[in-house]
Amino acid sequence: MEEKQPQIDLLQKKFYFSDWIAKIIIKTVAFVSFISIILIFLFVFREAFPLFSYQPDKMSYKEEELEQEVYGEEHIEIVTPDKSEKKLSAQNASEEEKSIWDNIFSTIWEPISSKPKYGIIPLVIGSFKVTLIAILIAAPIGILSALFTSMFAPKWTKEILKPAIEILAGFPSVVIGFFALIVMASFLQNLLGYQYRLNAFVGGIAMSLAVIPIIYTVTEDSLSAVPQSYIEASLALGAEKWQTALFVVLPAATPGIFAAVLLGIGRAFGETMIVLMATGNAALMSLSIFEPVRTMSATIGAEMAEVVFGELHYNILFFLGSVLFLFTFTLNAIAEFYVRNRLLKKFGGEK
Repeated sequence: MEEKQPQIDLLQKKFYFSDWIAKIIIKTVAFVSFISIILIFLFVFREAFPLFSYQPDKMSYKEEELEQEVYGEEHIEIVTPDKSEKKLSAQNASEEEKSIWDNIFSTIWEPISSKPKYGIIPLVIGSFKVTLIAILIAAPIGILSALFTSMFAPKWTKEILKPAIEILAGFPSVVIGFFALIVMASFLQNLLGYQYRLNAFVGGIAMSLAVIPIIYTVTEDSLSAVPQSYIEASLALGAEKWQTALFVVLPAATPGIFAAVLLGIGRAFGETMIVLMATGNAALMSLSIFEPVRTMSATIGAEMAEVVFGELHYNILFFLGSVLFLFTFTLNAIAEFYVRNRLLKKFGGEK
């Protein structure tokens, strides 16, 4: 016994040491991730902050005096602009002094015209339009696929189906966008006969291919976490398996499903390459899903490399990035802190 005691103590010390190292590594990674998010947040908002103190260049529109030199006793003639020219100058001055926020919240995006217009409303509508189409397609497919995998699929099918769907999440966005641009756009136009080859509908369908794996993975994990006693009790009471799946398992996994949909919305709203390649990139305001749109993320991706550092257009693009960051960050925060904590406690019977 005395000879084995040092070995036991050594094993215990080694275990606690490795456990301490693991804790330090985990805390360090979490701290670095948190600091990185804060630094990204500060950088984006720092570049957008000049908009809040922006002052347009005030052009002086003074009456031009033209003097004509003459000889003799003739007086110098002073020529001043007429009333129409004064009125035009006043209008130009008022346009220059117009608030930048009135320009930003207008409905026209023409940043490279002679009088630049930075209306972000069409970009916001385009982002929401593509996101809505993507979620309406991806959410039912992802949730029902997860329900089939969790409740009805044989074990060998589940071992093949789940990794195959999750692999789709690793596909590069540019590959999905290229597929939508070359194959999907022409096929859907020939099938439905609409005018514009690239539009919000094509972009939404392509976006759903990127969102389905996220919704599927989170939903399947939530369905698998439902206690087996719920299923056994439902079957023991005489319910069919499909009734148990729809009326017992699915409601019990509602918090996780809701979180999956929120994460899918955040993924679709912030996607760049797919919408850049498949939506037509026209900043139009229309309720039709068959017309081209331009999203905020696609605008940043297409124009950031061409703007002059520090000018107004540059700051507005960072303002769009700030809006995207806040939207996706808010959705992820709601999904993590509200859904996973409060709703899971509620369904778990905790107060």
